[in-house]
Amino acid sequence: MSDKLRIAVIIGSVREGRFGPVVARWFLEQIREHADLEVDAIDLAEVGLPMAFPAFGTKPTGETAAVADAVRERLAAADAFVVITPEYNHSYPASLKNLIDWHNVEWHAKPVAFVSYGGLSGGMRSVEHLRPVFAEVHATTIRDAVSLHNVWSLFDEDGAPTDPEGSNGAAKLMIERLKWWAEALQEARVKSPYTV
Repeated sequence: MSDKLRIAVIIGSVREGRFGPVVARWFLEQIREHADLEVDAIDLAEVGLPMAFPAFGTKPTGETAAVADAVRERLAAADAFVVITPEYNHSYPASLKNLIDWHNVEWHAKPVAFVSYGGLSGGMRSVEHLRPVFAEVHATTIRDAVSLHNVWSLFDEDGAPTDPEGSNGAAKLMIERLKWWAEALQEARVKSPYTV
């Protein structure tokens, strides 16, 4: 086992003018304070994963295969995931479903935590819709999450939180829980490989 846990932080929104990068910058600062973690930020707006899948039973080819393989390697290397997601129409963005559906074994027996943002609900409906999707690919979602309600008022023009004590405290608790699950499941996968 590696000395450091590898955490893939997935930035789920790909919309033009999205607020996700502001939330991601803040959260990445929080998680990078943990010296025992190695962080890989995966911004779905930059990855370029195609929305069209190859026919069932066939493998992607050409540039599609190269993009899919590059993302697959990053997910496979992770011990745990943090999904940063907005709430669109009471659910999560299609870009996240696309990422999940392109992959399978990369999610198996690994924990997933959530940082959600939005209006009054703080993106929580997005998270509640994502939990059963991740269960289907044999991932374990953790209870503790960060939910940023009325997110546009929570950050100043420089992207700094206006209530750092509240948001940073929520992030710290969630990261600690994620580390516990990541260590436990990493040890379990070493003792007994997870098969479906």
